[in-house]
Amino acid sequence: MAHTIRNFARAAMMSSAIALTASAALAQDMPGEGKTIKMGQATWDTGWFHSEIYSQLLQELGYEVKGPTTLDAPAFYQALAQGDMDLWVNGWFPLHETFKPAFEGSAEIVGAVAKGGALQGYLVDKKAAEEFDIKSLDDFKRDEVKEAFDRNGDGKADLVACPPGWGCEIRISEHMKAYDLGDDINTVKAGYSASMADAIASYNAGEHILFYTWTPNWTVNKLKPGKDVVWIEVPQTEELELPKPAKGLESCVADPCQMGFAANDIDPVANSEFLKANPAVKSLLEQVKIPLEDIFAQNAAMNDGDDDVKGQAAGWIEAHQAQVDGWLENARAAAAK
Repeated sequence: MAHTIRNFARAAMMSSAIALTASAALAQDMPGEGKTIKMGQATWDTGWFHSEIYSQLLQELGYEVKGPTTLDAPAFYQALAQGDMDLWVNGWFPLHETFKPAFEGSAEIVGAVAKGGALQGYLVDKKAAEEFDIKSLDDFKRDEVKEAFDRNGDGKADLVACPPGWGCEIRISEHMKAYDLGDDINTVKAGYSASMADAIASYNAGEHILFYTWTPNWTVNKLKPGKDVVWIEVPQTEELELPKPAKGLESCVADPCQMGFAANDIDPVANSEFLKANPAVKSLLEQVKIPLEDIFAQNAAMNDGDDDVKGQAAGWIEAHQAQVDGWLENARAAAAK
């Protein structure tokens, strides 16, 4: 009888040990098990692809991702500072520097989706640039130029700008004020994709167009810089501190080209307390990199009607599985320390 009891006890101990080992292995493989991430994403749909990639990677670590919740930049950064949001991967810096006072001390930039190369500025159709010798925004003070770009008959050139709440909307407004262009340019601030689709239709109908865009973006797939359109410059002024001009940009009217906007990094921004409590997330954010060319290709496909962002993200992860597995392994190791 005693022998039987000892065997039962030994078996129970072994079962407990196996269960504990399995539990430890699960905790190591899935450090986010039982935890929820409140994730935001930008209102500009060109940022949804990389947002979905990060979301799926976080789920691989066991986290439940709530959202992503679509927000304008000011609303997101305020929610982030208050702890109502944990992170997003749609930070644009230095463009979003204006929002830093809202989150400094409570949140931080960690890692980078893509470093540099995210260009932004103003473009006109190449035919108009050559016909009217357009070099910069200053040329839109000329009556013949305003008339050529006036698509709604109000006597001003129409510029496809950015919706309220976007970082670029603030910068464009600064340009309009600094160069005294209020009576010369009408900034169209409606939904960007719809406004650009209208502008492209006008271009295809033989009309002249002026628009703001950034890269990566589907617009430069539809209207190729250097072939269909050209970047124009922002003139020097004492009222604004302008960034270093871009060099070697063959699709601009000048080289170097003063675009009025610095080349940006696309960055994750996360709540600092959240990062401290989740070292696996911090490690992952520090590691992940997505080539701008891949974002550009997805943006073009999405504009052509393929709006399966989840499927596109899953496909990208599968195509980079070896690299992804390394990121996840390092994130799990960070959580186990």
